Amino acid sequence: MHAGAGGVGTAAIQLGKAAGAQVIATAGGPKKTAVCTELGADHVIDYLSEDFVARVKEITGGHGADVVYDPVGGDVFDGSTKCIAFEGRIVVVGFTSGRIPAAKANHLLVKNYSVLGLHWGLYRSKDPGRIADVHQALCDLFAEGKIDPLIGQTLPMDQAPTALASLGDRGTVGKVVLTP
Repeated sequence: MHAGAGGVGTAAIQLGKAAGAQVIATAGGPKKTAVCTELGADHVIDYLSEDFVARVKEITGGHGADVVYDPVGGDVFDGSTKCIAFEGRIVVVGFTSGRIPAAKANHLLVKNYSVLGLHWGLYRSKDPGRIADVHQALCDLFAEGKIDPLIGQTLPMDQAPTALASLGDRGTVGKVVLTP
């Protein structure tokens, strides 16, 4: 799980654990890696001081990651292609790095892995029934105590520019909630 201390990353760690996965999370700095550990990540890699590709290979005994959750793109995506397992999947959910990477078809073929795009917003028009089903499944996980959304900061709506600036400079953990 890349960006494990972010709003979506914190949810991804919890959902991975709820599904029974061994979760390896990446985050930048001691504060953010501590958040990942507190959320249940089995292994946490501080990408500011460690090479996540080498660490993933080490943690998995050379197997690589079966699933990589990537909201970052750019160099993180490129690195993920170097530590993805045979028949693994890289799930692309965003490009917070600012660079949209290109998947190399020859590399996909020789390592036999998949790249999957996941744009949840498309379900409103393509498969709206799925939204209610997933919402109910998430509510069930919450009721069972298997997930608990991390709200890192609550601000009044008039401070939206401040909230956006904090998100932009990676100064947040968990979700930032704006209130009326």
